[in-house]
Amino acid sequence: MKQLKYLIILVLITAYSCNVKYSFSGISISEKTKTFQVNYFQNEARLIEPGIDRQFTIALQDLITNQTSLDLVNSNGDIVYEGEIVDYRIAPTTATAQNTAAQNRLTIAVNVRFFDKNDPDAEFEKRFSFFYDYPGSAQLVGSQRDTALEEIFERITQDIINASLAKW
Repeated sequence: MKQLKYLIILVLITAYSCNVKYSFSGISISEKTKTFQVNYFQNEARLIEPGIDRQFTIALQDLITNQTSLDLVNSNGDIVYEGEIVDYRIAPTTATAQNTAAQNRLTIAVNVRFFDKNDPDAEFEKRFSFFYDYPGSAQLVGSQRDTALEEIFERITQDIINASLAKW
């Protein structure tokens, strides 16, 4: 029994000395990291959809706020996300017998640069993308557009978090 106490104490000391926060979401952040910053993601795609740059920036800020205990700051963040929307494309994916689109696909790609003041080895520049399929007879406006953007941004922002903070 005495050996078990020593083993538990040793494990706790070892875990505490690693100076890393752990969470059930798989995110591990250094104890030194207290703040994050998300710089505005400019829309540099050839096809410009107004407002998606702001929507994406806010979606990334919200996800980090909801999944971590980090504080959002406007400058000098311990970790920094920046980049640009590099692709916004609508293309048919399947056709009907009448040579019209049976289904269309909206694809959005974002180039992300991640900086970590406390762990420079974790820094990266990567491209993240995802798509949303919708009926060829539908127009990508209103609630159809909102649903598409929400699903795409949810997937891309989660992929960014996984790559930067969960190291997946």
